[in-house]
Amino acid sequence: MIDTIVLFDDPRRDDLLPLTYTRPVAEIRMGILTIAQKWARLTGMPIYYLTHDYLQAKYPNAPKGKPVLLINGGVCPDKELIEKIYALKPNEAIVKGETLIAAVQSNSVDTLPAATTFTKVYEYPGNILEVKYPWDIFRNNGEALIRDYYLLTQGRKSQPIPKTNTVLNPENVFIEEGARVECAILNAETGPIYIGKDAEVMEGAMVRGPFALCEHSTLKMGAKIYGPTTVGPHCKVGGEVNNSVFFAFSNKAHDGFIGNSVIGEWCNLGADTNNSNLKNNYASVKLWSYRKKGFVDTGLQFCGLIMGDHSKCGINTMFNTGTVVGVSANIFGDGFPRNFIPCFSWGGAAGFTTYQPEKAFETARIMMSRRELPFTEIDKEILLKVFEITREYRMY
Repeated sequence: MIDTIVLFDDPRRDDLLPLTYTRPVAEIRMGILTIAQKWARLTGMPIYYLTHDYLQAKYPNAPKGKPVLLINGGVCPDKELIEKIYALKPNEAIVKGETLIAAVQSNSVDTLPAATTFTKVYEYPGNILEVKYPWDIFRNNGEALIRDYYLLTQGRKSQPIPKTNTVLNPENVFIEEGARVECAILNAETGPIYIGKDAEVMEGAMVRGPFALCEHSTLKMGAKIYGPTTVGPHCKVGGEVNNSVFFAFSNKAHDGFIGNSVIGEWCNLGADTNNSNLKNNYASVKLWSYRKKGFVDTGLQFCGLIMGDHSKCGINTMFNTGTVVGVSANIFGDGFPRNFIPCFSWGGAAGFTTYQPEKAFETARIMMSRRELPFTEIDKEILLKVFEITREYRMY
């Protein structure tokens, strides 16, 4: 019996940059869990990755010598899909249109095989929840959050909701052990509200579900949260947030608005940072595409900020509609900066220079040490590789 999953990156990885410069596709958080965590929880199998070479040291592939399930890291699991995958025999695959969803391999592989190499290929008849573009993360966050909520809470009992809170539809609120929620307004009529282990919702916070505050995260006093929104583990969030996803270890601790956005790991948004999520003329929003090396139409009227890992912005920063910020950028000053900010950029509306890696690494070390985590040599090597492969975009 196969007991190992390898979550592979397919060509969508390039469409999901800059978020996938520093992680496999399956490490994207959508809902409460990352895609990898969803597969691990639903299958009970160990998870490995088939991703870009420079990421494999941090996200290893499966050992050789035993059969594996190859599964698309951009596709979220559900029970029907898992049943179809379990029915596969060696060298058989499932596709959805041109997308390879899963296959059984007799051994771990270093490159993704083409669908035509399998002895049998089945077309999956159902719908799949997947991430293909950065905006899919917030656009599909509601459905993913509801799925994860029931996955995590089914058959379990919430901690009591303290009586100091005003709660609508309390049966749709789940509070994990060690979490603290006092003097808040929780409206779960529009979707479930999940408060993770040792998280805190401070006084005066107003939350409209679907919403997830993951473990060890804090919702600051007076925060205004419109779902579907996810605040990942070890984050601090305040001000106004609408339909956005914070991956982990990132802070927006003060007032300001973030809407229809995705914020990576180890980011910090200064006080009164705001992003526009709607153009003045109500036109469809265009977003920078690394694959196309130009702007593409998202087809969305509401689209805000996409920010890669380890990026920071100073107080009163203003981001225009559909802004993409790369990895390890540092943005400050008045006015609107450009709506594509390359990795390792330093500056703002007045202009940019290159944020030299050693300076960026020093900041990363300090920020990570505050959470008692090391900035490892592997982290450094990944960021150095990102610096090199994104050099072409830093033409200031």
